[in-house]
Amino acid sequence: MVHSLPLPCGRRALQLAVAAAAVAGLLLWCLPPGGPQAPGGRVTLATGVPTGVYARYGELLKQDLAHDLPDLDVTLSRSEGSVDNIRKLVSGRAEFTIAAADAVATYQVAGGPGATGLRACARLYDDYMQLVVPKGSKVRSTRDLKGLRVGVGADGSGVQLITRRLMRAAKLDFDRDIHAERVGIDTMPRLLESGKLDAFFWSGGLPTTAVKRLADRFPVRLVQLGDLVKPLHAQGRGSRYYRAAVMPADAYPEAQDDRAVKTIAVANLLVTTDREDPDLTRAMTRTVIDSRDRIGREVHDAQKVDLRTAVFTDPLPLHEGARRYYVSAKP
Repeated sequence: MVHSLPLPCGRRALQLAVAAAAVAGLLLWCLPPGGPQAPGGRVTLATGVPTGVYARYGELLKQDLAHDLPDLDVTLSRSEGSVDNIRKLVSGRAEFTIAAADAVATYQVAGGPGATGLRACARLYDDYMQLVVPKGSKVRSTRDLKGLRVGVGADGSGVQLITRRLMRAAKLDFDRDIHAERVGIDTMPRLLESGKLDAFFWSGGLPTTAVKRLADRFPVRLVQLGDLVKPLHAQGRGSRYYRAAVMPADAYPEAQDDRAVKTIAVANLLVTTDREDPDLTRAMTRTVIDSRDRIGREVHDAQKVDLRTAVFTDPLPLHEGARRYYVSAKP
């Protein structure tokens, strides 16, 4: 009988190391693309009306999340806008949402249910307030809207929240001085085009698809709102989140006669609650930052999202998971 001789210690150790490496490589090959720590489960992201920027941003973000977190099932939930989104979040009907900073601050000041548990993942892009009128309209400022039929945004929308404040800044009574039509961007362009509205307000990223399509087929003009910045700030509370801004001439070329239009802008935030899992929130935040360029090709203002601006989420503190991401991603 031939007995195999024991391998020298060095040679045997080398063979064991090679075998261990092969097993480890096989295990890694078998793992899903997201890796062993990639979060899974189901989440709902509340967005906005179908023709608004919130909805389109949500659709594009969902596509990137499907790539980065293949075990995460994301459902998009339509809404009337920021105010409605916050309500969905605190009631548990959504785990993540997009909301404007002024709407968040207003909810906090009012002491709404769950307000103290609201957290932010990132500052996204800015919304620009847009006052749209027919090309031949005599309206040159918000003050000229007295007695007219005005689209003010649906109840529960951030548009209506800002419109009410603009009315006060212009010394107009929202309930008595205008004929307020409480409808959203999915309805207002058609009503203006058919002569059933004299003007409408919209707050959204540039360009908003519904406004652009209207300007392409019907002669409209954007009215400046820059004269109301100071009176807005004087209202305090959530109004301090508005800043003076300019819509560039190429935002809606047909509606601006190649001229920039002064207006106000407010930041949008990706919002969640302190109940959300830190690992999931960290992964969501990473995808938001990494998807900037791809989403920015359709939602142009999203190109401005980066590590330098995303952490400025006032009035909300960062969620712990988001904070961990920014610390790890810091150059």
